[in-house]
Amino acid sequence: MSTNPKIVVWSKPGCHYCSEVKTYLEDNNYSYENINVEGNDILRDVLEVKYGVRHVPVVEIGNDGKFEAVTEVGLEHLQSVLTSHLIS
Repeated sequence: MSTNPKIVVWSKPGCHYCSEVKTYLEDNNYSYENINVEGNDILRDVLEVKYGVRHVPVVEIGNDGKFEAVTEVGLEHLQSVLTSHLIS
């Protein structure tokens, strides 16, 4: 697929890993939507229901209504999922 996937980053201010993810996306010209979960337990509840985690960052990546979540810490996980969406 030639278009970039839609990317949603669930994060909170002061989170080193969240900043690392956003910097990586920006450095590689990916646009993304940010959802700030700080002080909002309802949003963490959403993450728990959807993916079984309450931590951030969580990165949702998808095309054509199909999304995959990256819940593991480490840019290698993010890179792998982004690559699979660019190839498909």
